[in-house]
Amino acid sequence: MNSTTARIVRIALREDVGRGDATTLALVPAGARTRAAIVARHACVVCGTAVAREVFRQVDPRIRCVAKRRDGVEAAAGDTLILLEGPARGILTGERAALNFMQRMTGIATLTREFVRRAAPHGAAILDTRKTTPGLRSLEKHAVTCGGGTNHRFGLYDMVMIKDNHI
Repeated sequence: MNSTTARIVRIALREDVGRGDATTLALVPAGARTRAAIVARHACVVCGTAVAREVFRQVDPRIRCVAKRRDGVEAAAGDTLILLEGPARGILTGERAALNFMQRMTGIATLTREFVRRAAPHGAAILDTRKTTPGLRSLEKHAVTCGGGTNHRFGLYDMVMIKDNHI
């Protein structure tokens, strides 16, 4: 996992979990173990499995997180994307952050794939922009590539692009 993604996950967990998952700590015994699955609700292009794995690793490294579908692969409604096994408290604590990342990234990848399909007969390519969610650029640009799109430029530093506001 690259350091940028690890930092994004750390920030997300700090924001969501804070001093601890109060409900899980109150209701789930410390030694409880469980199994869980992240399942596609709709047909989609999978994206964000490595980010989800990083969420669970940071919450509790004892959680076993196995991706059943790779990023960039299409999945049908009902397909299992990730299997989890380990401490119940950790799985419950990390589930919302993992799902939020995967839902956002999978949505971007799925929509990009649709645009790529529609553009293909016309010989056009689908490129992204730097108009991304602050702090999530690397994840959103990864999602575009998983959908078959092309990253145009990552930031102001890697390409000259003169627009109306420069004139």
